[in-house]
Amino acid sequence: MPHPTPPAEPRPATGGHRPLGGFATGLALVLLAVLVGAAAQRITGGSPAPASAAAQVTATGRTTTVAVTADGMRFHPDRITVPAGDRLVIELTNKDRRRHDLALATGAKTPTIGPDDTARLDAGVIGATVEGWCSLPGHRQSGMTLTITTTAQQSLADGDHNTGHAASDVPAAAPSIDAMATPAAGFTARDATAPSAPTGRLHRLDLRVQEVQHEIAPGVVQQLWTFNGTTPGPVLRGRVGDTFEITLINDGSLDHGVDFHAGALAPDEPMRPINPGERLVYRFTATKAGIWMYHCSTMPMLHHIGNGMYGAVIIDPPGLPAVDHEYVLVQSELYLGADGKPGDLAKMQAEQPDAVVFNGYVNQYAHQPLTARAGDRVRIWVLNAGPNRTSAFHIVGAHFDTVYREGRWQLRPADAGAAQVLDLTPAGGGFVETVLPEPGHYPFVSHVMVDAERGARGLIDVQ
Repeated sequence: MPHPTPPAEPRPATGGHRPLGGFATGLALVLLAVLVGAAAQRITGGSPAPASAAAQVTATGRTTTVAVTADGMRFHPDRITVPAGDRLVIELTNKDRRRHDLALATGAKTPTIGPDDTARLDAGVIGATVEGWCSLPGHRQSGMTLTITTTAQQSLADGDHNTGHAASDVPAAAPSIDAMATPAAGFTARDATAPSAPTGRLHRLDLRVQEVQHEIAPGVVQQLWTFNGTTPGPVLRGRVGDTFEITLINDGSLDHGVDFHAGALAPDEPMRPINPGERLVYRFTATKAGIWMYHCSTMPMLHHIGNGMYGAVIIDPPGLPAVDHEYVLVQSELYLGADGKPGDLAKMQAEQPDAVVFNGYVNQYAHQPLTARAGDRVRIWVLNAGPNRTSAFHIVGAHFDTVYREGRWQLRPADAGAAQVLDLTPAGGGFVETVLPEPGHYPFVSHVMVDAERGARGLIDVQ
């Protein structure tokens, strides 16, 4: 409850959006044919004097102080009512395991505080509704909001019931993606070649959280939250019984964590979020085969995965035979925020992707195809990182004589039948094998056609 107190003193240019030319134009025609149909402080000082929220109210000279707790990605209480004309002071205490702040639409804001820290916010004289929220990325959209009202708002004019938003809260326009544009000269596609299985049984890796500016389509740059600077993160590989010792190092500006689906262990400690500058050691033993997803474990998980924090761990099935070519494709979605800014959580929540991609870039293997020779056996591992959409991996002009899906052999070369698609829900994975019979260009797509047209397609160039 409020407690009255005595009066207080007063992006670089790229190739742009160009039609595909030459070899890529041929690809477009083939695909068209296929696709038709702050340092935390224990107690901080008061914030600078905020913009007035008085809105036709006479200041009473009194100050109302309210204790607010941040816990469970919510403010408690999340609604404060004070006498009209009182100055409001909020004592914010963070009881969550994650860092938080409180920002008001008037511009007043606390510093970011860690667990068990407290900050004092002078909200000014209150005469109208004032909205507040945690300003850390994704926290507001996840429900971490607060509303301040008065006991006498009925006397206010209709136009004065909201103080508006701070200028920094007005979203900038997001860029658009032209899936048929050509990358600028010097573009290099991500190497999709699967890593070789290491010889040892203990695998150590430093996994650094890095917030980087990346081109994700021709002329479109976004701030991605990454593991080791790439989206997807590095592909790890091992055998059943191998142990992985991962040191997560947070070099970013937000709290982050990691969840390895390849391990089976209580998530409480190894998957906990860590603050910028911190590190933790995550150790697990791979007891089951498959291609497993890893991703940021910090809430809202949708935002962290949707903004680039995911990767793959391959645990070979016992007796996996050698093949001529072995590739890894991680399907995921892109939800554009403003140019050079993180992805838009509202789009993620509405399941409205701007692009669907393999290995983090729109149509990159249409411009720089995977390669094989006629008669080679090709294995393609596929992981659907999501976060929201199903994958239906298909190679035009090929049959899959081998299908391994979610830890189970579903088809082998000796079987009479063949498969046309590897269907995967978000977080699902497996591999297919095929022998491409003759020279030519074999498109591969997600056979969810709208996603193929959004960028989930490429080529295998068979010589």
